This record gives sequence, C-alpha cells and structure tokens, in this order.
Amino acid sequence: MYHSWDKLLHIKTTGRDDSNSDQYRYPYEPTPYSVLVRLANSGFIRKRDVLLDYGCGKGRVDFFLSYQTKANTIGIEYDERIYQSALENQKTAVSGAKTEFVLARAEEYEVPSEVNRYYFFNPFSVELLRKVMARIIESYYEKPREVFLFFYYPSEDYISYLMTVEELEFYDEIVCGDLFGENDMRERIVIFLLA
Repeated sequence: MYHSWDKLLHIKTTGRDDSNSDQYRYPYEPTPYSVLVRLANSGFIRKRDVLLDYGCGKGRVDFFLSYQTKANTIGIEYDERIYQSALENQKTAVSGAKTEFVLARAEEYEVPSEVNRYYFFNPFSVELLRKVMARIIESYYEKPREVFLFFYYPSEDYISYLMTVEELEFYDEIVCGDLFGENDMRERIVIFLLA
C-alpha cells in the first residue's frame, strides 16, 4: 500500500533515516499512509487551509494532504540532505505546486500568518517543542484565526507539556491502533485547538 501511494503521488518517501538525529532532533520516519488517510478524511483540513508540517522529511505528509484535501502545505526540515529529497520529490509530485519546503530549524522559523493547521510526528524533544509553541502562539496573537494542531503518536512528555499550555485546548483525537492490529495507546492523532 505504501509504495502504491508513493507511486500514485510520484514521490519516494519510504525508509527511516537517523543519520543526523540527536537528543533534540529525532530520526526521519514517514507517517504511515493509512494514518494520513484518516487525517485527510477527518474534515479538519480543507482547501482553504495552510498546513505547516514540522520535521517534514521527504515531504510525504505535505504531498499526500495537499493531494487529498487540496490544502496548501509548508514543510520545515533542518537536515539539508533530507530537505534535498523533499525538493527532488516536489519536481515530480502530482501536488508539488501546492507544497513548499523550507530548510530551517523549527525553533527559529517564523510562522507565516496564513498557517492555520500544524502537524507533528515527534520531530523533536519537548525542549524544542516549547520554543516552537511560543512561535506558533506569537503568530496566533499577531493574527487571531482558527488553529488546529495535530500530534501523531505523541509521547507522554508531549501530552503532559501540551496540557499545560494555557492557549491550547484538547479538542479531539483520531484513533489509529486498529490500523495496525495493536492496542498501543500512542497510535492516535491528538488534536488541540489554539484558542
């Protein structure tokens, strides 16, 4: 199934890469397509939305969601080699025109005011997440808008921290454990509303 989506979208996003990971920045591992199908079908991301994907890797989330939902996407990647893979994919991707990639450290990236959806698949430590959330909240206060944040396979540390952020409100979750025949509590997308 994974290869058929890659094939349909004219991209190459499979495989894990931990060559540049450390205690703060975690390995590249693409979100399973079955999980992305659930997210795309949830109704939370629509044509008028702009989604920012932190730790976009080779761009799977961006290409898939822009193809399925018609939303525009921005992928942030700090690893230059993996970022180059995203750019290569963009040249051939069927939804390449609706995607943009930025080589930057997430905690230093100034969030564009049109972004109203955010996606995280454990790209970095809670220490970095705190700095990233400060940037997201700053952007929100500069231009208030409906903002949803999606956290796939969140760690307990992530959830504990997110529950303490005053501006965030737990909104919903998309259960994904059944996709893998597991009873793993982390197999879900936890959705927060920035209000």
